Amino acid sequence: MPQIRAYEDDVVAWADQQAALLRVRRFELLDIEHLAEEIEDVGKSEQRELASRMAVLLAHLLKWRYQPERRGASWEATIRVQRKALVAHLARVPSLEAILRDTDWWTGTWADAVTKVIDETGLADFPDQCPWAVEDILDSNWMPQ
Repeated sequence: MPQIRAYEDDVVAWADQQAALLRVRRFELLDIEHLAEEIEDVGKSEQRELASRMAVLLAHLLKWRYQPERRGASWEATIRVQRKALVAHLARVPSLEAILRDTDWWTGTWADAVTKVIDETGLADFPDQCPWAVEDILDSNWMPQ
């Protein structure tokens, strides 16, 4: 067995080595603390992807709602793509459904969406909280009017 790599020196080489140690069941050589952190980070990464996609979708729904004169195929395509990606992500990682009921998560995600719209449009008068139900947001036939 080659020398054990330090997590801090080269995380990719460390990860490859940790995987190899797991496969040959050399548990006594594992870097348990860093492995636990990396496993937790996988979940956080999935949550970040969900929040990012939802913020993009919400931003485009806001623009659709508040700038009807600028509606176009590009916004519609972005809304469609983000909805499909979100539904697929939730199907692939069903435990993320619980986040959709988390008020703090929605507050942050809504704030991100509103910030995007303010930066892109200069508009500033938006609700403090998302006015739409998640079922509507993800419904491919629904658009805010």
